[in-house]
Amino acid sequence: MSAVAEKTMAQRGQASVKGSTESMRMILLAFAAIGITFTWGFEMTCLTKSGTSLVWIAGPVSGLIVQPIIGTIADKSTSRFGRRRPFMVAGSVIVATNLLLLGFTREFVGLFLEGEAAAKATIWLAVLSIWVIDFAINASMSCSRSLVVDILPIHKQQTGASWYSRLAASGNVLGYSIGSLDLVSMFGSTFGDTQFKKLALIAAFTILFTCGVTCWAVTERVIEPRKGEDGRPQEEGVATAVRTAVRTILATLRNLPPRVEGICWAHFWSWIGWFPFNFYGTTWVGETYFRYDLPAEQRNSKDVLSQIGRIGSTSLVIYSSITLASSFFLPLLVRGPKDMDFTPRPPRAIAGIVRRLGDLKPDLLTAWMCGHLGFSAAMLMAPFARSYKFATFLQAMCGVPWAMTAWAPPTFLGIEVNRLSGGSNSLPSHKSPAAATEKRSPSPSRSMLSPESASSPPESTDGELSGIYFGILNIYSTIPQFMGAVMSGTVFYLFDAEKGPGLEGGEGIAVAAAAEQQGPNPISVCLFIGALCALVSAYRTRKLKYIPS
Repeated sequence: MSAVAEKTMAQRGQASVKGSTESMRMILLAFAAIGITFTWGFEMTCLTKSGTSLVWIAGPVSGLIVQPIIGTIADKSTSRFGRRRPFMVAGSVIVATNLLLLGFTREFVGLFLEGEAAAKATIWLAVLSIWVIDFAINASMSCSRSLVVDILPIHKQQTGASWYSRLAASGNVLGYSIGSLDLVSMFGSTFGDTQFKKLALIAAFTILFTCGVTCWAVTERVIEPRKGEDGRPQEEGVATAVRTAVRTILATLRNLPPRVEGICWAHFWSWIGWFPFNFYGTTWVGETYFRYDLPAEQRNSKDVLSQIGRIGSTSLVIYSSITLASSFFLPLLVRGPKDMDFTPRPPRAIAGIVRRLGDLKPDLLTAWMCGHLGFSAAMLMAPFARSYKFATFLQAMCGVPWAMTAWAPPTFLGIEVNRLSGGSNSLPSHKSPAAATEKRSPSPSRSMLSPESASSPPESTDGELSGIYFGILNIYSTIPQFMGAVMSGTVFYLFDAEKGPGLEGGEGIAVAAAAEQQGPNPISVCLFIGALCALVSAYRTRKLKYIPS
């Protein structure tokens, strides 16, 4: 290894998670996912009510920039509270503050301005709040995912990722459920006189509480700060840390380990496929209802948009519920890595049946590939949907593949990061002194390159690369969003749709000339193209079987 290569960072202390059982420790470790996804859902509500392009691009831009940089900086953080938790706490506080500012923007601006100036300031402050929320929540998300990888050994990565996806799906369903309640009728004007204000308050509390629980339950190992010639710890300024992080990210992107690169490309094509579904799926169901199910005499009704909105919302609830159920049950049907811990044998009378059922389980890679194929099969049928019930059925079918998409990539990346870093074989617990004394031996890594040398990889231990690699995985899921937006815009232009989904005037429902055309629904065409991209992702996923570890 080159003399200028970055050396392994010395660490002290022992990582651990509170809880008397492994399931409880997994829940506490991933509990922050509930608040993060709940807040994302609330923010998407803001986006669908806004046609401002500055608002729509906030998510992709913040994901492209914040997650890799914060993840890389956190990898080297020498805070005495750990590498991930300080960023999670700071991110959740910033998110909560700006959620309140977003919910009560008009009241806040009214303290300083009046009239037309107040109206303009309200709009700009709301846009600014959404951007800040996006940047801060990406920091919390990046560190919460990295925390799971840091704490768990290789053979528990699949279980940890499954628990994270379960709680994330729970946060989505919780958000939709609370959003469907008439909070104003239930609680009156206390803490806000509108539904939006009350949801902002609930979202702020949820992210603070869930991130707080995870940070309370987890103890991280602490990196010893580097010392200069005078024996004092060396500290980087913020600007220097950001520049170093950017150089490290670029160097790492040019030299990704083969399996990490394979995971990223499979994820890349998958996200091109999922983009039109995630952004326009409920709009497509509502538009299908308008085209084929709505009686002609009701098309000019003042309530038509509300009817379409209710149809789309119902389909979204069904899809989210199936995603949640799949997140809980799929891990039981997929073969996991062989645990090194002792597993009790089943009773002799059913041992044979249990063994045969276990042999029938697919491994996670096969299940992920089947998820791509399932999503593709559903969306290839999108242009042929001639009733909202069939469209709802196709959308609901995608709940299972989406659960796989949320679970599989973090699992495989977490395993690779731990292999590159060297890992232990037990889930650390406050209750297990034996596990708490276990050491991880460093091993050479092919992964993150030193900013000073693009040809010499540093050594690493204890998953210290998880921040940068999860940030890079997010790059591979963010760029497809820009590509998907361009693709969708091109399709809408070619089909001469007067209004595309997400624009003002229809609350996200394209009910203008596009709905009256005899040709295919432009959204259906986008979904069909997404299905073809999912086939490419299935091929890239299959290739992972032949890439050596």
